[in-house]
Amino acid sequence: MKKQVIGGNKTRAFLIVKMFFLIVLLLAYMVPFFLILINSFKRKATVIKEPLVLIDPKGITFENFINAFKQMNYPLAFLNSLIISVISVTFIIIFAAMAAYVFVRTKWAASKFFFALMIASMVVPFQVLMIPLVSIYGSSLGMLNSKSSLIFFYLGFGMNLAVFMYHGFIKSSVPISLEEAAKLDGCTKFQTFFLVVLPLLKSITSTMIVLDVLWIWNDFLLPSLVLGKKELYTLPLSTYSFYGTYSNDLGKIMAGLVMTVLPVIALYLFLQKHIISGIVSGAVKS
Repeated sequence: MKKQVIGGNKTRAFLIVKMFFLIVLLLAYMVPFFLILINSFKRKATVIKEPLVLIDPKGITFENFINAFKQMNYPLAFLNSLIISVISVTFIIIFAAMAAYVFVRTKWAASKFFFALMIASMVVPFQVLMIPLVSIYGSSLGMLNSKSSLIFFYLGFGMNLAVFMYHGFIKSSVPISLEEAAKLDGCTKFQTFFLVVLPLLKSITSTMIVLDVLWIWNDFLLPSLVLGKKELYTLPLSTYSFYGTYSNDLGKIMAGLVMTVLPVIALYLFLQKHIISGIVSGAVKS
């Protein structure tokens, strides 16, 4: 009995210490975001002199948001980001799910080889391909300054992780008996996939939507290489207009960043209940 009490106290103490460190890490992680939020409602002089003050001494101001909205050309930049993100994520989801389904259900040596090749490509950093990408597709093929080209690049760079996640989920969570029953009912392979398999991938699809939207919506480097015209700028690119040669308008920058991340936060809150289950299911038995 005493051992149980001691063990229980030790466990309780460990959980308290663990929770304390987790709260500290959470606060350390959230501090930059909190500073961006509070400084977006301050005047430029206050942001520079007193960045840690919660409220501007002269009161809260929405001037930064109004000016940032105009200077960023927010509606056009938002529309560009929305079009690129929606089309790119849709293509990644459909093609990755189909490819993973083929890799799981076929026993060909080619399937194993190409799946291993896609997994291996995940370790290649984008920076290695950055210069050849611009050189080949820009100078040689003239494919830059186009939203279609950027969507094509996102499809290529996003397939490997999506295929890996779908592969694990289909292998562990989609029973082959359902597909056999659909085949007996006269369904073709395409009908079986789209009518039987794809609806079962709801949780992992929600996870991939959030991960890919976070990546594509907030990406700055790839759009900066592909999109050179201001009318094609996405939201992260449009916030760069606040940076000057000799000075930066920090209040506008922070207001622009807040307006940029709000749609992604809304999407995350909408799909959050599917995210953890999708990641856990997609990461096992691959």
